Amino acid sequence: MAKTNDAADRLTPVLRPVRAGNGFEEALEQILQLLRLGLVPGGERLPAERELAERMGISRVTLREVLKVLADQGLVESRRGRYGGTFVLHRPDAHGEDELRRRVADVDVEDTLRFREVLEVGAAGLCAAHGLTDQGAKRLRTALSSTHDAPLADYRRADTLLHLTLAELSGSPTLAARYAAVRATLNDLLDCIPLLVRNLEHSQQQHSALVEAVLDGDADAAREVMREHCEGTAALLRGFLP
Repeated sequence: MAKTNDAADRLTPVLRPVRAGNGFEEALEQILQLLRLGLVPGGERLPAERELAERMGISRVTLREVLKVLADQGLVESRRGRYGGTFVLHRPDAHGEDELRRRVADVDVEDTLRFREVLEVGAAGLCAAHGLTDQGAKRLRTALSSTHDAPLADYRRADTLLHLTLAELSGSPTLAARYAAVRATLNDLLDCIPLLVRNLEHSQQQHSALVEAVLDGDADAAREVMREHCEGTAALLRGFLP
């Protein structure tokens, strides 16, 4: 049961009821975000159709149209049988300057980094200032622990989930939704550069200080730690930009 709850928590920041007029488009956007954020890694199965449809407030017919588009794009595949379902396909290795150059051409990097900082610093401050429920505090601690325990290959996903969890716990669904979108864009760029152990060690120190500040209710410290953390990521990414 705990495993199911963990999986549900992992998807909560992204999956939300869509507006009636744009059900197909918004559902497609949300599932694409799940894939781009790495919350359902290659080789893993998406939640059952019933769960996805219920969480987004759409019909299963609409959901199947969305999944067909994703399958046509080579992002997922449907498998039959007892252990069947819709599985996420592995993405090609994105590392490399050529791939980074291609992706940067479609993104306003500075705008993305600034918007990310505004959202993250705001979320950290809100969580600390308003406090978390016992369940929220437990979720935040669990997400932090996952980043410490994650092998290198899974680190980006664990890191993403920690930040998404903080955004969701801010109490603003709009902030959480905007952050999921900007983080998906950011991950597309970060996936093109190597994971550096020294940088990850520093990030982990900042993560721990951030969670401690939030749980202590120190909004100023939470905002400052998050600001420094965002600035570090921005500096690293700029260093690799072609």
